[in-house]
Amino acid sequence: MTGLATGPRSASSGTGAAASAVRLTGVVRRFGEVTAVDGIDLEVLDGEFFSMLGPSGSGKTTTLRMIAGFEIPDAGRVELHGRDVTALPPYDRDVNTVFQDYALFPHMTVGENVGYGLLVRKVPGSERARRVADALRMVRLEAFEGRKPNQLSGGQRQRVALARALVNRPAVLLLDEPLGALDLKLRQEMQIELKAIQQEVGITFIYVTHDQEEALTMSDRLAVFNHGRIEQLGTPADVYERPTTPFVAGFVGTSNLLRDDVARTIVGGEGTFTVRPEKIRIADPSEQPGADEISALGHIAEVVYLGPDTRYIVRLDAGTDLVVTQQNLATSSMEALAAQGRAVRLVWKRQHTLALG
Repeated sequence: MTGLATGPRSASSGTGAAASAVRLTGVVRRFGEVTAVDGIDLEVLDGEFFSMLGPSGSGKTTTLRMIAGFEIPDAGRVELHGRDVTALPPYDRDVNTVFQDYALFPHMTVGENVGYGLLVRKVPGSERARRVADALRMVRLEAFEGRKPNQLSGGQRQRVALARALVNRPAVLLLDEPLGALDLKLRQEMQIELKAIQQEVGITFIYVTHDQEEALTMSDRLAVFNHGRIEQLGTPADVYERPTTPFVAGFVGTSNLLRDDVARTIVGGEGTFTVRPEKIRIADPSEQPGADEISALGHIAEVVYLGPDTRYIVRLDAGTDLVVTQQNLATSSMEALAAQGRAVRLVWKRQHTLALG
């Protein structure tokens, strides 16, 4: 794909490590008495697909808007490729933003929408046409250049918005919940497409979402936001497999928490512990666990059949509920539902029990 790909920049040190695309230092943003972003430090590397994940009101969108220049920090510093842009307006920053609502011009064709920014910048007609064709080919809409937005599906309109942002060749592309308006199946398809496009163009993508599946699917790294702060930063595998706080354990996927007397009884330790539902197996109460295993007796209080797998809510004798998920490799819905009320022993590897801070 010519005309768009930039490739990740290399650090000037010669070590081969990726350079910093975005750096936030002590960034604070307040709205009246509400502190939306509370002293965030963050570095996004050049060429990364980086996600900011968190619930509504956690500060992720405000952080994105400060990178874009739509919000000015009350304190702290915003840098793009080493340049201080904290006080610069959006048009003086080498970034583009894709929003959830697409914001396409309804009276323009697809090609005219994609090329509008180039027209404003007075890019010559021949180069503009070539770059628009390149961008539409990248998002697989080259046959739709002459159509109007109202002739497209939601997924196609989203791809037009993406092409319009990419055609300007930004150093950083910011995406604010761009798939939120799509249905589940199309959203899952677009997750894969977005990641493939990002890898092809080599541009830094910073993606805001409240959907943990999106963040886990697409990201090289992600930051989990909560109450204006970053609770954990790492690769999807790190954040999912090794959550460091109860909030992260509960927000990123489903997690079981063991506290107080329950923790002392089952784990044999003080504090708060977590174990993921898919790490637990359901066994007969008479089975004795191995030396490297933890177990707990209880009964199946509820069964939720989900097609490919089944979720079991197990009420432990120790006084709490644990969620267990099992794939339905050879289990029918009737067999799964018939397990309700059965006495069981839950067993999992000791290494899958994580202490939380």
